[in-house]
Amino acid sequence: MSYNPFSLSGKVILVTGAAGGIGKATAKECSRLGATLILADINEKGLKETMELLDTSLNQIHHYCKVDFTKEQEIIDLVMGLPVLDGCVCNAGVMKLTLLQFVSVEEIERIQRINLIAPMLLTKYLVKKKRVAKGSSIVFTASAGGVFRVSIGNGIYATTKCGVDAFMRTAALELGAKGIRCNSVNPGMVLTNLINCGQFTEEELEKELRNYPLGRYGTPEDIAYAIVYLLSDASSWMTGTALKLDGGMTLS
Repeated sequence: MSYNPFSLSGKVILVTGAAGGIGKATAKECSRLGATLILADINEKGLKETMELLDTSLNQIHHYCKVDFTKEQEIIDLVMGLPVLDGCVCNAGVMKLTLLQFVSVEEIERIQRINLIAPMLLTKYLVKKKRVAKGSSIVFTASAGGVFRVSIGNGIYATTKCGVDAFMRTAALELGAKGIRCNSVNPGMVLTNLINCGQFTEEELEKELRNYPLGRYGTPEDIAYAIVYLLSDASSWMTGTALKLDGGMTLS
């Protein structure tokens, strides 16, 4: 086999939110680089579709679990059924644009529970139940929105992603002594169902695109490649970093 510092061969990796978008692309690329995958999402149909895309050329046996990440007990049950992991991608998330005068407690709590509380609890139980190996890597999907810029109507989502970023850095500090690395990816606009579900009009998307010096929105694969880097031994001296992936959008 040719030399590849980004190889994930022999690693066991959990990917949440794996039924579509960034999670699906990440699972696919990780399997191609040799990892054995455990996929988790509430969307079982999407999980099965992702499973069909996974590489098994190195005799990996992949698994999936249907999990409602709004429920702590289901997170505990997921963790208790896991082998010891070499990597975890906390990617499950939701988004809804709401102007501040229309924000409701119900929406705040729903989005916060999935985007912020779930990865915090998952990390807690992975560590507490000793399901992450020394030298492992935990990657959180945060966002350029909130962490590096703000936009109209995005207050709830941006707030959760700022929380993810702060939690990631705290976890990196606390878990460094255990040899566990924690980093985040912070995408700009990525062409996934989160933005293709009617929340943006074609005119709004065309207008926003002018803010991207590279002239295009991101793809799920763009983010997946960065996640692969953070999971691999190529980033073994990297922890507590929020990796911005935005096509240059935040330059101005």
